[in-house]
Amino acid sequence: MRRSRDERPEVRRAPAGGTFVGSAEADIRLNIGRRSPRIRRCGRGGLHDRARAGIRMSQVKSSKRMTVTQATFIGVGSMVGAGIFALLGSAGAVAGAAVWLSFLIAGIIAALQGYSFAKLGSTYPSGGGLLTYLSKGFGEGHVTAVGAWLFYTAGSIVTAMVAASFGGYVSTAFTDDDPVWATVFAILLVLVMTGLNAIGSQAVARVQSVIVKVVLAILAVFAVVTIANLDPTLLAPTQYPGFQQIIASVALTFFAFLGFGVITFTARDLPDPKRQLPRAMYIAIAIATTIYVAVSLGVFGTLTADQVVEYGETAIAEAAKPVLGDLGYSLIVVTAIFSTMGAVNAGLYPSVGMTQHLAAVGLFPSAFSRSLGRVPVGLLVMAALTIVQLLLLDLNAIASLGSAVALIVFSAVTIAHFRVYRETGASLIVLIIALITTAVTFVVFCTTTLVEQPRTAIALLAIIGLAVLLDQLWTRVRRQRERSHA
Repeated sequence: MRRSRDERPEVRRAPAGGTFVGSAEADIRLNIGRRSPRIRRCGRGGLHDRARAGIRMSQVKSSKRMTVTQATFIGVGSMVGAGIFALLGSAGAVAGAAVWLSFLIAGIIAALQGYSFAKLGSTYPSGGGLLTYLSKGFGEGHVTAVGAWLFYTAGSIVTAMVAASFGGYVSTAFTDDDPVWATVFAILLVLVMTGLNAIGSQAVARVQSVIVKVVLAILAVFAVVTIANLDPTLLAPTQYPGFQQIIASVALTFFAFLGFGVITFTARDLPDPKRQLPRAMYIAIAIATTIYVAVSLGVFGTLTADQVVEYGETAIAEAAKPVLGDLGYSLIVVTAIFSTMGAVNAGLYPSVGMTQHLAAVGLFPSAFSRSLGRVPVGLLVMAALTIVQLLLLDLNAIASLGSAVALIVFSAVTIAHFRVYRETGASLIVLIIALITTAVTFVVFCTTTLVEQPRTAIALLAIIGLAVLLDQLWTRVRRQRERSHA
């Protein structure tokens, strides 16, 4: 005899080794073996037809084979992308030789935010990642929906930017910096990584592990040889600017850590996310902080601050020349290519679990829970958006857009955490400090970077408006469908 929803047990959290599922996902799992044609969800979505939801059990239920190391490398690969190469020059213009200190402070801020994510992730492990955390605090309403659309669309822009950097590095190495070939290489990378993500999370994790190991190995060698031969006078505190300038530079260096949020989406692939996700989060942030501090010490201990600013993205390669010669320069170029490959791979990875989860709870169209062949629709749309932007947009003009969106979403997640911190067992004081530091970073960013990049400011307002519009349109369509099926 079929039970009504009121008679079904409420699903909150799975035991150790299990997975928390949202109400729609819970109904699907509780109906395994039954022939109920509908799933039910309280609140915003009302009744959703099972066919309209388009959720296949194989999509909701994961094979759960990712290890802590693999989840860590997905986070490290997302963080240690093109950012470290571009940031040294811009951060050096503000903090001078104290950039290593700026990275250390930024790493501490990232760890505070990571603490919030780890607590939420261990309590509510889900393929929806940090967007699930928004829904826990704000409900499955407009705030969560707008945040989801904002994160998804901005994610495609960031992925396009990193892919463009990859194309630029490869074109410089093989085609004499031909811009047409740069775009071709960027698009090819997006297509390859889309195929890899379509194969499954295990393929993503294995390739990412290889990429990150290569990047970390080369950067570690660079850090060791340059630190061993550095000029201490270049790093003397007398070369540092005022404390205010160092703090201001944190608004730049913090952006090198924003990729750690991707780790929250690995929960669906971890056997024991309650225990493993926090470990992956903390280890990834620790690795990134160590690499950033060591590399900045090596660079600014070899070159003057003015030289670093002048060389810009090639500062690391130039710093390798005195010790490693042309081989060192070539190794750093290889590192840049591999790191951008890993960042694109990690950038596409969340699109699968995120869109399937959001479709399951009614915040995204049900089409996002389906697949075309072996390619999930959410991944396909993300890849298509990325390629279109590579072909049509001047991505350099809005280079900081992803950073601005990430800071907004991170702050919103922490605010949501305040509403459930008793359930997660998080320290309220730590959450307050995390929110303040992230908010201050965003304010400094707005008063410096956005002022200097008006196109980025305009693009930020435009993408927020687009997210609101998409939410309103989908809400209207969904309600009309529900009334027609009533």
